[in-house]
Amino acid sequence: MLVTGAGGAGRSTVAAATACAAAAQGHRTLLLSAEPARRLTALLGAVGPGDGAGAEPATHPPEAPGPGRPEPVAGATGLWLLRIDSGEEFRKQAVDLQTRGKTVLDLLGAVPLDEDELTELPGAGTFALLRALHTAHTGGTADGAGWDIVVVDMPAAPEGLNLLVLPEQLRRYLRRLIPTERQAARALRPVLAQLAGAPMPAQWLYDAATRWSDELAGVQRIVESPTTIVRLVTEPGPLAAEALRTAGAGLRLHGLALESVVANRLLPTGSGDPWLAALAGQQQTALAALREKCEAESVPLCELPHLGRDPRGPEDLKALANAARTAVAADRTAGEGLRPPAGTESGPGTDIPYGWLEDRLAGDGKLVWHLPLPGAERDELELVRRGDELTVGVGPYRRVLPLPSALRRCRVSGAGLKGGVLSVRFTPDPDLWPGRRGRPEPAGQSG
Repeated sequence: MLVTGAGGAGRSTVAAATACAAAAQGHRTLLLSAEPARRLTALLGAVGPGDGAGAEPATHPPEAPGPGRPEPVAGATGLWLLRIDSGEEFRKQAVDLQTRGKTVLDLLGAVPLDEDELTELPGAGTFALLRALHTAHTGGTADGAGWDIVVVDMPAAPEGLNLLVLPEQLRRYLRRLIPTERQAARALRPVLAQLAGAPMPAQWLYDAATRWSDELAGVQRIVESPTTIVRLVTEPGPLAAEALRTAGAGLRLHGLALESVVANRLLPTGSGDPWLAALAGQQQTALAALREKCEAESVPLCELPHLGRDPRGPEDLKALANAARTAVAADRTAGEGLRPPAGTESGPGTDIPYGWLEDRLAGDGKLVWHLPLPGAERDELELVRRGDELTVGVGPYRRVLPLPSALRRCRVSGAGLKGGVLSVRFTPDPDLWPGRRGRPEPAGQSG
């Protein structure tokens, strides 16, 4: 369960309440969060060594959760917390990279940096979260058992959603910059180095690229798994429905399943205080727009009340969890809404990374690639064909899709957005399509 949404909408609180709800139902649950230790201690209560069996809260001050290891949450049976320390993770990986590249650094006369002088660089938190997600998925609890549910407190959208597709993007970069097929020439490197007058890439570079690619592939499999779902959190306001529309389009672009939307911190209605009544009225207006949007997309909407204070400890989280539990739709499956409608499944191939193909060669001589993008608007779309890839952009979200084999022998002849589906039309290239050289295109057709 990946919890993201608008900045300041209470994502960490909703993630913690979601984890409490899962643990209360008897699931062995792990909560991943990069929030500061003091914030997590205030939110969850006591966190520290134990068996995760919901022991009585300690009488001494709560222990701040330590980074790098799961620790049980007191008072919440079956719930563990893993706090992500991006600074520690950055120092660890930087030292490891220096060790592996020692030969090259020595040739350059470089002086390695000590661990205590390394300062975390911007963006390090992204990689620390992805690595923690991979570790949580492949690892287990202290007794060797696996987790039933992992709840991840993600950054705000769009950063949170773009983070999820980073493994796919980085693997593409690695394939382009360090092609694996070049490793076959490693025996010729000394000769090539003499001819070129410059050192050739060492084997450690290819080994590192392979290791990075394997690790990224592991995270990508987790993100794209049918058992991975996303929960969006928003605080009802004038821009809530618009933010939901954009985030929903970005999710569908990347093939991710939206499990539910959480409207957080709802104020009580009917107050005699004019100021509070006005704020509650504004929320209800925004909430009505959210309901309409969620109903149109068949997405459950969960409404969480404002507690009148910042949630503190398992009891407050359980109160929110009881409300959040009603939003879980057990019959929803990942990829719902991405399947082709009846009668359009007969595409020319099965290697379809997203959407579906429609074969109209016998009619107007076109192949149409349908890409479902519910909520997308025409003025925020980007569509670029480059070689055997198609770059699709929706607002702040972009994805590079490999063309299905049949479409690589075609030209893009037009595109249109209708009913939340982007349809890209392809016309076979006579120079590349077998049996079509010299055949005229059907009359009356235009881009």
